[in-house]
Amino acid sequence: MKIISLINTHYIEMKKDFIVSKIEAPQDGSHYMLVAFTEPNASKSTGGGSGEALPFTSPEDLMKNLPKVMSNMFGKGVGGGDSPSFKITMKEYEDMAIKVGDKVRIEIRKVNNSGV
Repeated sequence: MKIISLINTHYIEMKKDFIVSKIEAPQDGSHYMLVAFTEPNASKSTGGGSGEALPFTSPEDLMKNLPKVMSNMFGKGVGGGDSPSFKITMKEYEDMAIKVGDKVRIEIRKVNNSGV
């Protein structure tokens, strides 16, 4: 993170690199896209949702693993876990021409105006 000062305006900015991990169009036909990102150094095995079946040998095993199965199916959303995701317009999506696997940099800039 770095701080940039211009006259009476201060910027605090953060830049971070990500990889596009998922791109989805909403089911309702809206004119936007949902884009999810993962950190480049994130382990491929984290996050659950691998689609693998969880074996169980008794009703107790089934009940013990049921919350994990349900969260893998329903709880992750487009971003999955703690991955950042953005809702962008179709025009922004087409202009950027991003695809899954692309490396991107996300920049966040907070403006602090002194004297306001």
